[in-house]
Amino acid sequence: MKKTIFLFAFIFLNSFFLIAQDDLMDELNEETKNENSFELPAFKAMKIGNLQSTKVGAKGDLYLYVSHRFGALKDGFDTFFGLDNANTKIQLAYSFWEGTQFTISRESYNRTFASSVKFRLAQQSNKFPVNLTGYGTININTLLDETNFPSLKSTDRYSYAAQLLISRRFSENFSFEIAPSYVRQNLQNLNIVPEAKHNQFALGFGGRQKISKRVSLNAEYIYNMSRPNNSPYSDGYAFGVDIETGGHIFQLLFTNAQSTNEPAFITAAEGDLFFGFNIVRVF
Repeated sequence: MKKTIFLFAFIFLNSFFLIAQDDLMDELNEETKNENSFELPAFKAMKIGNLQSTKVGAKGDLYLYVSHRFGALKDGFDTFFGLDNANTKIQLAYSFWEGTQFTISRESYNRTFASSVKFRLAQQSNKFPVNLTGYGTININTLLDETNFPSLKSTDRYSYAAQLLISRRFSENFSFEIAPSYVRQNLQNLNIVPEAKHNQFALGFGGRQKISKRVSLNAEYIYNMSRPNNSPYSDGYAFGVDIETGGHIFQLLFTNAQSTNEPAFITAAEGDLFFGFNIVRVF
């Protein structure tokens, strides 16, 4: 009897381990398949630096973004390398539905309030080569007043941006994005720019190179195709490092634009070098 029980136990356990081994092999094969097709998100953060990435938060996720840009480094010890002239932006992002994310923010640069929507159009897979994401934002410059602009209208405070974000994860470590962009500014200060260009088009480029499991190098450049000649502004760029620690992502970067809002850094990058950071926390 004991031998019979032992035999049945042996057959049962052997069958169990064979099934478990098959399940494990299936999981490993699935992981290998996903790894080889690089279907994981091309970017871990919702921004490459200043430029939006194709990442959209999952349904129910709440993101807190704190973006900080110090003043120009060229001012040296007079402003302690920009520490005295900092710009801060606080942003909340929430996804009510899968693939759609809404944000509200307030930035000290021009005391700007902004809201935006970001929506996923397609994801990279074995059947589709890239990630596609749409993005649109409305900004309100509350620093403008009738003292400097006697004919100021309420609509003059508004600026807009729309982008199509296209990215691809080429390998486990490298991702690249292009971002055709449109910016509308209702007010142009002719004391600064040589002519009014209310509608401007730009093309952004950005990439991410992983150097370890939790660290990556990021860089971006935005070429403005509509900037008038003799404009005091430059094409925007940023480069830096992402450090992932649990539910936080720290982005340390250098950029030539102090504002982190799209209408500003796409059309009005100052050209000086600023140090800054983004802190991202997901709840």
